[in-house]
Amino acid sequence: MKLKVISRSADEFTRERSNDLQRVSRNFDPNLRPQEKAVEYVRALNAAKLDKVFARPFIGAMDGHVDAVSCMAKNPNHLKGVFSGSMDGDIRLWDIASRKTVCQYSGHQGAVRGLTVSTDGRILVSCGSDCTVRLWRVPLKSGIEPDDSSDSSDKSLASYVWKNAFWAVDHQWEGNLFATAGAQVDIWDHNRSQPVTSFSWGNETIISVRFNPGEPNILATSGSDRFIKVYDLRTSSPAEKVPLQTKTNSIAWNPMEPMNFTAANENCNCYSFDARKLQVPTCVHKDHVSAVMDIDYSPTGREFVTGSYDRTVRIFQYNGGHSREIYHTKRMQRVFCVKFSCDASYVISGSDDTNLRLWKAKASEQLGVVLPRERKKHEYMEALKNRYKHLPEVKRILRHRHLPRPIYKAGLLRRTMADAEKRKEDRRRAHSAPGSMPRKSVRQNRIILEKE
Repeated sequence: MKLKVISRSADEFTRERSNDLQRVSRNFDPNLRPQEKAVEYVRALNAAKLDKVFARPFIGAMDGHVDAVSCMAKNPNHLKGVFSGSMDGDIRLWDIASRKTVCQYSGHQGAVRGLTVSTDGRILVSCGSDCTVRLWRVPLKSGIEPDDSSDSSDKSLASYVWKNAFWAVDHQWEGNLFATAGAQVDIWDHNRSQPVTSFSWGNETIISVRFNPGEPNILATSGSDRFIKVYDLRTSSPAEKVPLQTKTNSIAWNPMEPMNFTAANENCNCYSFDARKLQVPTCVHKDHVSAVMDIDYSPTGREFVTGSYDRTVRIFQYNGGHSREIYHTKRMQRVFCVKFSCDASYVISGSDDTNLRLWKAKASEQLGVVLPRERKKHEYMEALKNRYKHLPEVKRILRHRHLPRPIYKAGLLRRTMADAEKRKEDRRRAHSAPGSMPRKSVRQNRIILEKE
């Protein structure tokens, strides 16, 4: 006698990692779903609202300094190590994961103005207003406990005394040279107590210096004379410079497009330039209502973060005119330095209230382990928001940010002044001879056209 038995595999009828949820069969025939667009729009609307519900960008504060935090540096060899320097000469190495001090360096007699780490991640270079450059040994284990830091890592390897105060320092991405900014641009070697070479173009103070990530011999500087200057170490003279209307406080190169850099300016804006054509900025990034003090690019090159005198931190797209995110707290004061983490997931800000604060790069991002089904759900919601972001209601929800009242009022005032200036120019053009007042782009008006 033969018995016919129907045998089915449980994997074919249940979802992954589940023994009770039935697998959903889908028919993708568009004729069966006449309301597909309407359903997707509602889902996009709900996804935009859920972004606001789960937006918790602030993670925690790293408290330890007793004076304003003036500069920061990342360690390229350790993901969770970040250095900070304060106005009282204190330098600390922080463990981002535990938000505790790993190592403390003391030796500067004045404000620490610049910090940078060598390419191999073993040497920390610091400079300050006490006219000294100091080299420190970085602990091999960046995540050690504070009690284990009793070795010689907090001792200075070398100290170089120079004749003027320093404002900034930066290390080559590949090489043993580092540059300091002050009365002039000095190029140093780890093994020499005197500068290898010096550059000067004018008599004004240099306040920022950055090496190009793609070409180790190219560096850009900004000074109190409002000029952005590009130097080449292979030549004995500077390469090119361009003047702006106000002073540039900091410069950051795009790590994925090394020919482009962005300047944080005193007039509340940031300007992106192509180093091959400095006459006109490629993009003007607006939204701050006070001087932009520092800027740093994400390792992906798609975003950068800025810290401003208006007590806010903003995140911009590399080609976006307005910020996609703004971070602020009631107690945070003027932000002097900002950094992206090495994995582009976090933002660290240092402010005048002696605190370093840790933020999420994406305000509503879920921290911790994300299951495959959750990841697919997040990707689907992101795709929906990207597809319907041009519709008015979705666009309004995605763009809305709660602002402190002083910043909101200052933004309104700046827009009113810009509109009044535009009306005045239009009226002058209307009552002038045809062609006597050529129309210039907004980007062109930001640059003073005088090449030297």
